[in-house]
Amino acid sequence: MSKLIQIDGQEGGGQMLRTALSLAMITGQPFRMTNIRGKRPKPGLMRQHLTCVRAAVEISDGTADGAEIGSTELVFRAGKVRGGDHRFAIGTAGSTGLLFQTLLPALLHADGASTLRLEGGTHNPLAPPFEFLDHVFLPAIRRMGADATISLLETGFAPAGGGIMEAVIQPSRKLSPVEFHDRGELRSTNIRVPVRHLSLDIAGRILDSALATLPCEDASIERREPGPGRGVTCLVSATFDHVNELTSALGEMGVTAEAVGHRAAKSMRNHIQSGLPVGRWLADQLLLPMALAGGGSFTTGSLDSHVATNISVIGKFLPVKFQIDSIERGRNLIRVHE
Repeated sequence: MSKLIQIDGQEGGGQMLRTALSLAMITGQPFRMTNIRGKRPKPGLMRQHLTCVRAAVEISDGTADGAEIGSTELVFRAGKVRGGDHRFAIGTAGSTGLLFQTLLPALLHADGASTLRLEGGTHNPLAPPFEFLDHVFLPAIRRMGADATISLLETGFAPAGGGIMEAVIQPSRKLSPVEFHDRGELRSTNIRVPVRHLSLDIAGRILDSALATLPCEDASIERREPGPGRGVTCLVSATFDHVNELTSALGEMGVTAEAVGHRAAKSMRNHIQSGLPVGRWLADQLLLPMALAGGGSFTTGSLDSHVATNISVIGKFLPVKFQIDSIERGRNLIRVHE
């Protein structure tokens, strides 16, 4: 039996667990994670993390000791990853997108095609929305050779949830190294304000504020009805020659409509002005695919703590090295090599 990889989750959040689950399924190496989400206000496994664990158990015929709400220690052992039809419901507004990103790398290594039906939140304050996965993340990893598509059947705004997304994944086995240093010319921008069971006046104020910050000819409000709960979000996307970006802001109690629109549009305006090919969210999400490819590099901006903790987990499973060079103020070059 393989020796357990030891991981201390004290310094990180759920991303450390999700990365470990993905790599354990791919490499067959079991792990023990202690102090899971140790510095979070509510440490241990929450419902969305537990769903990731249980889903990993199912698609890999694995086992998990400590898989319960609030647990701060988990031992996970994977079997053989299998394709097929899988359905998982988080039971809360936990992010379906983060669940998808946990399972995707393993299912790219499965013995056959897979379909996923994931139920929960699709638009959350602390996770990339569905549109980010579709417009930014998947096009980037398709350049590496991944074959996956997703569709949104029902929008699930936090805190109600109730969203449904589906995915179709074909085995790709080996990803290819790719470099993201030149984003090319800006081809288009658009602003969308999906809304459900809220006054269109609120959505209109969000859109007007976004347009005042980032003028854009392609802008609209999208009514998402009927469905569970109410909610509104502002999505601002940009399409470049070689890579895309999307910024967003979710409507929340105590936050004005104007602030929601301004925040999403300002983030995109700053990204466009920066000249950077890879934004903050995508930077973290490229680390694992590039490690699996055995190489690649990209240029991004300032790094958050997720990058360091994610790299620390990847290094325990794969014989790859990450090199981070500060090339000028606020710009970083990240290289992956074996």
